[in-house]
Amino acid sequence: MGRSLPPLTWFRAFEASARHLSFTAAAAEIGLTQSAVSQQIKALETRLRVALFTRKARGLALTDDGRRLLPQVGAALERLAVATDMFDAGPTDELLTVAMSVSIAQWVVAPRLARFTAPNPGLRLRILSAIWSDDFHTAMADVDIRFGSRKQAGDSALELTPNRLIALTSPHMTKPLSEAPLIETVGTSDGWRRWGAAVGVDGLNPTLYADSYGMALHLAAHGNGVALASELLAGHALASGQLIRAHPAAIAGKEGYYISINHPSAAAQQFQSWLLAQLGP
Repeated sequence: MGRSLPPLTWFRAFEASARHLSFTAAAAEIGLTQSAVSQQIKALETRLRVALFTRKARGLALTDDGRRLLPQVGAALERLAVATDMFDAGPTDELLTVAMSVSIAQWVVAPRLARFTAPNPGLRLRILSAIWSDDFHTAMADVDIRFGSRKQAGDSALELTPNRLIALTSPHMTKPLSEAPLIETVGTSDGWRRWGAAVGVDGLNPTLYADSYGMALHLAAHGNGVALASELLAGHALASGQLIRAHPAAIAGKEGYYISINHPSAAAQQFQSWLLAQLGP
C-alpha cells in the first residue's frame, strides 16, 4: 500500500499562500481564517519535513523546497478543477440548489426542513453540503449559506442570527465547566480564551479540537465535553433537549453564517424568506 497523501486542504492553503505570499490574502480567497491557513501550512511542512516559506515581517517568501512544490501542486489542482467541471451542470429552472455549510445543514436546516417542503410539494430541492470557498463556486447553487466574515460573505449577503458563541454540553454531563473537557473549534477567530476573558473566567484550556462548530456540537451532545459554538446552530438542539447551556454567558462571534441568492427566482427567495423566518424571534 502506498504512502497516504496529506489532505487536499493543506495543498490548497499552500498554493493560495504561495501565489499571494500572504496567509491573510490566501485566507480571504479560500474562505478560511488567517490562523487556519497558517495551521494548515505548518501541518504540511511538518508532514513533508521541510520549510516551504520564510516568514518575514512584511510577508512571506518561498524557500527552494516551496518553489519546487508549487508548480506540481498548482497543476494538480487545475487538473482536479477540470475533471469536476464536466460533472457540474449548474442550476436548472426545475430544481432549487442550495449550497450550505455542513454545520448549517445538519443543525439548522435538517430539523426544520419539513416545514419548507410540506407546503411546496412540487418543488425539487437539492442540498449541497460545502466547506471551502471553491466548493460553493463550483456548485453554482441558486442559494449559498456560508460561514466566514462579513467581508468574505459580501455586502449583498444577509447575516443569520443570533451570532453569539455560547458554552454547550450534554444534559448528562455531570462535571462543572471548570472540570469538564473543553472542545475548541479550530480555524475560527474566537475560542475559549477570548470567551473566558470576556466573562471573567480564567484557566480555560481546551483538550479536544474540532474542525467546525457542527462537529464541536456533535461531540458535546455525546458527552465528550463542553463546546463553545454558535448559538444559531444550537437553537433546535437546545429546544429538543439534546444540549443544554453549560454557562449563561455569551460573546459576539467575529465570524458567522451568511445567506445569499446567486440566481434570483421565486423559489430561491421563498427559501431565503422561510429560513430567516425560522430563525427570527
